[in-house]
Amino acid sequence: MNRERIYSQEGHLMLGNVDSVQLAKTYGTPLYVFDTEIIREKAAAFKEAFSRYPVNYQIAYASKAFSTVAMVQLVDELGLALDVVSGGELYTALSADYPAERIHFHGNNKSEEELRYAVKAGIGAVIVDNFYELDMLSNIAREENKIVKVMLRITPGVEADTHAYISTGQEDSKFGFYLTKGDAEEAFRRTIRDPQLLLIGLHFHIGSQLFTAKTHEQAIQALYEYVDQWYKTYQFLPGIINVGGGFGIRYTESDLPETPQTFIGAIVECILRECEQRNLKVPEIWIEPGRALVGEAGTTLYTVGSMKSTREGRTYIAVDGGMTDNLRPALYQSKYEAAIANRFPSESEKAVTVAGKCCESGDILIDSIELSAVKPGDLLAVFCTGAYGYAMANNYNRLPRPAVVFVEAGEAQLVVKRESYEDLIRHDLPLKKRSQIR
Repeated sequence: MNRERIYSQEGHLMLGNVDSVQLAKTYGTPLYVFDTEIIREKAAAFKEAFSRYPVNYQIAYASKAFSTVAMVQLVDELGLALDVVSGGELYTALSADYPAERIHFHGNNKSEEELRYAVKAGIGAVIVDNFYELDMLSNIAREENKIVKVMLRITPGVEADTHAYISTGQEDSKFGFYLTKGDAEEAFRRTIRDPQLLLIGLHFHIGSQLFTAKTHEQAIQALYEYVDQWYKTYQFLPGIINVGGGFGIRYTESDLPETPQTFIGAIVECILRECEQRNLKVPEIWIEPGRALVGEAGTTLYTVGSMKSTREGRTYIAVDGGMTDNLRPALYQSKYEAAIANRFPSESEKAVTVAGKCCESGDILIDSIELSAVKPGDLLAVFCTGAYGYAMANNYNRLPRPAVVFVEAGEAQLVVKRESYEDLIRHDLPLKKRSQIR
């Protein structure tokens, strides 16, 4: 993060002007802590970036990064639209009284039940991913006697400079209609001719944790070659171009993402150039930041437990969480920075490996980081865990998922309770004797 970390006179890390040590005592560890002021600042930065240009725009929070009732309510307060990718995320949004007309539904394998739920709720748009979904949605819209606004997810055939697991715009992708194979044009033609579907725009998403807009520009240029052709052939011009998200954040010192102003500026200027060159009307421009809004706002607090050193000189410190509350390091080798929160700031003294408590050798949160002399009972703060930490949390080894706290201006608010052991078995059923099975 670029912002300076604050600490108290007692040498305790402050989060949202709240003492991290007190947070750990009050709510326990592991604990997700979100500084909501940072989320507000990030949203304002994206809005300011667009305000420099004479274009209509929409910023939609990609809730897959972090979805809770309180987070959705904050999104509403900030005046953002909302993306969901499942019936569960849609249910969360509607339970938070979020306006259905500002919700967009993504996903490569939406079920009939999910689509019907979305149509009945009257959401703002369904981002259609494939022909199977296109046909199913058309039938549902007819049965429900509704006209459904849709966008088509296009796979533009560009390679994003990111981890393979979070790259989505290349030709070999499970997402979207392939642009260069004719699938996208076929979907375009079928949609504009379907009386139950109203095509409002085209969408693409090329990957996550991207540091520049270079690949977005390539995708825009590729897409507009076809948009121009389709306009001449079908006399139909989509009113919205949704360029997705993927805007990277600074997890470690080696990460150097562009600012929202630079990133969005490059995207908008590229679309303006394409439209001017082809004499096409400038569309409304949509983006879908998720990680870029909440990633840096999140900090996970852990309590240090056991420690050991190997013959090779590696020192392991184990914390009371791990891949159950942050799957990203095990999933795609993500890197993080951390500090001892109860002695902050402090001089780095020794390189250690931060291990989780799960029964997996791969449960390593940070492979190597220099910290001050660590001892059992210390409070470890791992930074920039706001995106895909809670969202990917799981109960492996039957570990309860952590609580979530929002902090801002010296106040803390519990927004997700810590799971209990009782919660873990809430849906378990006892084994029946064979004679009892019917």
